[in-house]
Amino acid sequence: MRALAVRAENVLATFALGGIMLLPLAEIVIRPLNGVGIKGSAPFAQNLTLWVGLLGAAIAAREGKLLTLATGEYLPKGRVTAFAHIAAATLGAAVSTMFAFGGWQLVQSGIAGGDVIAVGVPVWVADLVIPFAFGLIALRLVYRASGNWIGRGVAALGVLAGLWLALHQDALMGQSALPWVVAIIAASTLGAPIFALLGGIAVFLFVVEGTGPIVLMIKAHEELTSPGLGAIPLFTLAGYLLAEGRSSERLLRVFRALFGSLPGGTAIAAATLCAFFTLLTGGSGVTILAIGGLLLPALLKEGYRDRFSVGLLTASGSLGLLFPLSLPLMLYGIVANVAIDDLFIGGILPGLLMLGLVAAWGVREGILSRARKQAFQAGEAAAALWQAKWELMLPVVVLVVLLGGFAKPVEAAAVAALYALVVQRFIYRDLASNRDVVRVFTECVALVGGVLIILSVAAGLTNYMVNAQVPMKLIDWTQAHIHSKLLFLLALNVFLILVGFVMDIFSAIVVVAPLIIPLATTVYDISLVHLGIIFIANLELGYLHPPVGLNLLLASVRFKRPVMEVTMSTLPMLGILALGVLLITYVPWLTLGILHMMGRQ
Repeated sequence: MRALAVRAENVLATFALGGIMLLPLAEIVIRPLNGVGIKGSAPFAQNLTLWVGLLGAAIAAREGKLLTLATGEYLPKGRVTAFAHIAAATLGAAVSTMFAFGGWQLVQSGIAGGDVIAVGVPVWVADLVIPFAFGLIALRLVYRASGNWIGRGVAALGVLAGLWLALHQDALMGQSALPWVVAIIAASTLGAPIFALLGGIAVFLFVVEGTGPIVLMIKAHEELTSPGLGAIPLFTLAGYLLAEGRSSERLLRVFRALFGSLPGGTAIAAATLCAFFTLLTGGSGVTILAIGGLLLPALLKEGYRDRFSVGLLTASGSLGLLFPLSLPLMLYGIVANVAIDDLFIGGILPGLLMLGLVAAWGVREGILSRARKQAFQAGEAAAALWQAKWELMLPVVVLVVLLGGFAKPVEAAAVAALYALVVQRFIYRDLASNRDVVRVFTECVALVGGVLIILSVAAGLTNYMVNAQVPMKLIDWTQAHIHSKLLFLLALNVFLILVGFVMDIFSAIVVVAPLIIPLATTVYDISLVHLGIIFIANLELGYLHPPVGLNLLLASVRFKRPVMEVTMSTLPMLGILALGVLLITYVPWLTLGILHMMGRQ
């Protein structure tokens, strides 16, 4: 029975992800024929993104793959660890139950309001996934809390506590949220999921002010159904499809053939492959999870130190975020109303600078560790390029349909996913059967869900900060105390790194960019394109910022190392990339030079 339920859940998630891909593709085909496309296609795809995000989170909870701080790894094994798991699960279950209650209130509100998605389909039908998924997450956290039913019974108290708090919100109104916030942070250090940390803080901050969990679910719904968000699961799917087969091996062969004869050649090849893979997938975390297992043994085999190798791969996961097809660049372009192709062009030299700095550190390591090199062979390089031609063509295909005006960003992501599916299933046949396709779709949904659930609950915390005028107060202080453009840019760097420490890159762009743009452009006369590259470059460091940088957490999972060990390995790379950020900030030509030569700025 359980196996049947798991299979049904996987198939449902696969159909939802498939719908996000097929609807935009159908739009590309039909829009030129009738001039308008498919009625309701965009809102249906947006609501399917909601389903993918929350069903994916439920699947991640089922598999024990919800992202955590992983600090519980430092606890002594035995009873202490068992207590930590139960305590963390109890808190996670309580927060999830409150969200499930808020989601049910949202469904009831939708029934009363009578709003429709399109063609008569009511909104509340799509919203049913919110209470269902959060309820399922709560139960799965309880089940995984312990190997025995006594421990699970203790963790189940979290469900009861969450339900009681949701039903008796008035009992907390007017009280201090500090004890609850401290308890949530403590549980998170014991292993509670990150979404419970961010969402739990937000829900208690709202509840003590008299606002129920439904407000957070409204914000989560808005975040997960926002236009353009569907590009994230689609580009991730493209990367997962490529990673499932031997694409990473073919691409590694290309870059080793090109750079392997240089000192530190394998390190350069690894960093370049990570940047290229992030460009293909749109997500640095996908790169670490997908090809980290291939690259780490390759580096160690060539004689590179373990600590250097882990740090290199963790940092290199985000190197592609400044190159064309970068999702953060697209999102910034939408928020700032800047031509996305200008941002793509503006990010080329800064992206190459960041990659070059990491590669230079790899050369240094190759010399110091006397890592092995291989002689350059033109025949091998040509053969490797030909073998990997389909992977190398993917960015070209996407750029043509996007910059040529044939497709919007989500549609271009759908093209990338379809291209990767055709290549892997029918050309290379790395995916031998349709069952393999379903498995890859399910794994992709689980990863996407683990990230999107954090994004959704972070929207509520962001909303609280905006209501409390925290960003506005920071801006007012900046205007009052900083009059030099150079000093403002330095302060902006520090501020964005701090923002990247507490927010994911997408939420940070949506919330912070509209607040900074007027100040930067009107007071300090900074180009919107240059400002965008500064934004992404700084927020890129947030992936590496201890203790909750996303790359640190994913590398910890992928390489089976404690977060602190990964953090210490990554610190030299963090310093190198910080130097790159300063160069990007204070040398505008790196961003605007090509645009000036093209007459576009």
